[in-house]
Amino acid sequence: MVKRLITAAVCLFLLTAIWLPAQAQELTVEPDRTRLYEGEVLTLTVKGSMEIDINLGNLFDFDMSNLPKPDIEKVQPDFEILAQNQQYSIQTINNQMVGEITWTYQLAPTTTGELTIPALTFNNAVSEPVTVEVVDGTPPDQENTGRDSFIELSADKAEVYVQEQLTLTVSLFFRGNLIRGELSEPQHPNVVIEPLGRQQEFSRYRDGVRYRVVERRYALFPQRPGNFKLSPIRFEGQARDAQGKLKFLRDSEELFEIPVKDVPSQFTGKTWLPASSVNLTEAGLPPTLEVETGENITREIRLTATDLPSETLPPLPDVVPPGLRSYPEQPERTTETTPDGLTSSLTQSVALVPIEAGQMTLPAIRIHWWDTEADRERVAVLPEKTLTVTDPTATADAVPPENTATTGGQLPTTSAEPSSPDTPTPDLSTPWKWLSLTLAALWIGTLLVWWRSRNPAKRPVTSENRNDRAAFERLIKATRDGSATTPELLVEWANLHAPGHGFHSAADVTGHFRNDALTAETRKLQARLFAPGQGTDDWDGRPMVRALQQIREATTKPDSRTDLPPLFPQGLA
Repeated sequence: MVKRLITAAVCLFLLTAIWLPAQAQELTVEPDRTRLYEGEVLTLTVKGSMEIDINLGNLFDFDMSNLPKPDIEKVQPDFEILAQNQQYSIQTINNQMVGEITWTYQLAPTTTGELTIPALTFNNAVSEPVTVEVVDGTPPDQENTGRDSFIELSADKAEVYVQEQLTLTVSLFFRGNLIRGELSEPQHPNVVIEPLGRQQEFSRYRDGVRYRVVERRYALFPQRPGNFKLSPIRFEGQARDAQGKLKFLRDSEELFEIPVKDVPSQFTGKTWLPASSVNLTEAGLPPTLEVETGENITREIRLTATDLPSETLPPLPDVVPPGLRSYPEQPERTTETTPDGLTSSLTQSVALVPIEAGQMTLPAIRIHWWDTEADRERVAVLPEKTLTVTDPTATADAVPPENTATTGGQLPTTSAEPSSPDTPTPDLSTPWKWLSLTLAALWIGTLLVWWRSRNPAKRPVTSENRNDRAAFERLIKATRDGSATTPELLVEWANLHAPGHGFHSAADVTGHFRNDALTAETRKLQARLFAPGQGTDDWDGRPMVRALQQIREATTKPDSRTDLPPLFPQGLA
């Protein structure tokens, strides 16, 4: 009896020793179904086993993820691997640790027909090939309920010109509670693609089924003529249905081929601008177009275009007549995205300073563009403007004609012509009245001559001296503040202080007085006023004020002092 038990134990041990290696080399492949419809996802389960060497030395460093895996890549390109997962279980048999490993793969068929999952290998074990049938159509349980997800693509035009905007709309329809999802972006090497704002989310019924919709819009600008075709738009995700069942969603859609036409031969512009509208506007010029020399005018020209990015807008010309100085600023470009496309603008600000009097004509600006809606060339025009420039100093220097005065105290005489009966005759019956007035005028004149001889150093304050002083005070205040009127006030004061030279600009004034400090500070002020951003924004007017005061003191004549004479001079009884 004992011998029989020993023999049975030995046989069981031998069978176990034989079974363990066989089990370690076994690899099984089981799909959840062998027939599925296009768009459905196949769940493939792969099971294998292997001996695992775990001891106290490597217990804490052991990592299951480093174990070998089946060569699942063999299923491509008939299947696309969407997701994968793996589980482990370890058993000890005859003091040997054996690991049972289960891999779960989510496979999406890339085509229809009979597809074969080839034999997989793992740890010297080979599985059996499995055949799966993929059929067209909709599963019977979804014929009345609709698909779980699908993609729709639409474009606003069937063909475009090169660099013309094409609006693409991508709509994803899905049902259930979306847990994870990834929607690809349109891509093409020869197309500039701009997103049009954020994606929109809403609900919509399709074939009696309520779907949640994610919509994205893009502006596409093909850069080369010919036909172009976008890569398919793909969606992959996971959702749970009303029963809590997890579903894999996978869809793709491809846009139709778009013909791209070259620039038409009849287009005459220098820069190709295909747009739905282009406009030119301006602001800053006075309504009457009348200005004065030295006056600072800021002209702002704005070019706007619809369905184009701002980078494609051409620079605006800066041509002015010789009597006008131009100080352009850096152009400002902006692009605004709307659901219908792009709207861009280019704004150019220019500081204009007239330095000569007369008529100054700003030439017209013409921008050629192609109307994509009417399919014809158009021209955006900013008409020419003629400025009337006047010289305020010339008007101030003009002396009004004086009335003819009687000389030598001679009485006015009457006309030699006989008066008509209707003409009233002057009243000559009081000759003593005229004689008294004449004597009084002669006495006052004699008194003034005597007073001037007694006070040769004192001079009355003339209107010219008062104008010079008031103009200089205004100039000093504007210089301290760094005001834009400083050049104009400098010209005004110089013409009052040194009449006869006919100054027209600040450069004429600095050239006349030949003061290095005044010349340098005037250039700094003009750079600050007409070319901002060059490091001269912080203005200190004290050096220029000192230079002006030195010039005025050095060039003021002794008889132009403004001391008032006493009311009653000495010696006058």
